[in-house]
Amino acid sequence: MKKYLFVLILASLLLVGSASAYGMYLNCSPKTIPVGDTLKCAVDSDFPPGTSFDLVFYQSQYTSTEIDRQPMTIQPDKSTQYKLFDTTGLKGGQYKMEIHFNGVVPSMRDDSVSSLLITLTDRSSELTITSPTTQNLADALLIAGSLKKGGNSGIQLQVDGESAGRVFGPQYIRTENNLQSGDGFFTQTVTVTQPDNYNVQFADAKGTIAVITFHVVAPTAATTVPIVTTTKKVTTVKTTALTPIPTATKSPLPAVLVIGALGIAMLIASGIKKDRK
Repeated sequence: MKKYLFVLILASLLLVGSASAYGMYLNCSPKTIPVGDTLKCAVDSDFPPGTSFDLVFYQSQYTSTEIDRQPMTIQPDKSTQYKLFDTTGLKGGQYKMEIHFNGVVPSMRDDSVSSLLITLTDRSSELTITSPTTQNLADALLIAGSLKKGGNSGIQLQVDGESAGRVFGPQYIRTENNLQSGDGFFTQTVTVTQPDNYNVQFADAKGTIAVITFHVVAPTAATTVPIVTTTKKVTTVKTTALTPIPTATKSPLPAVLVIGALGIAMLIASGIKKDRK
């Protein structure tokens, strides 16, 4: 009898201890989402008002890498609290959401949920972009491409500039079915008024497909170098051909004169010889 009484008292103490502990209930829904979707988490708790903790988002692969941390504090009405976590730019894979207390971790009821595994699916390979991701402001913003097996189901676009803010959507646009591949081809021109980086979110009925950044740049002003036309003055020198000086032609002396001259010379020479004698 005493043995049964001891067991009953022990069980009662355990129940009292369990009942006196507090509960913490974390819920993230859905637990599997495409990369680019917003992860929505809720926390319910009957901890005393003022109890503070952090909701931490980890990448859970070989090691845990913290991605985001958001503080939470229990309010007097102990109403459900919500936090949002952006998954844009993350890789597909397994992640973890966990409640972290600063300091000593308080005891919680056995049915408490303080951590959850989250799966992100990467659908970016389903999307093909055929328009350039860097465009001139004068021609921007052209968004064209295809969605694998998208058929004619349409695709949703949302365009947000880093400085300009929301400029389009979210809005579904038409896709043209390719009969051979079943892919859905689309094209959409979005009017933008300033150079900026525009993040385009593509989605369908299954959720976000991918987020692609388009860079819109200002038109390049052509630098015009003035062409100076110089007129080169060409001086034409008129050359007059010189008339060659005629070469004097020596006329041969008459033979009579030559003979006469020789005769005179011989007489003079004969006279000189006589005088010397």
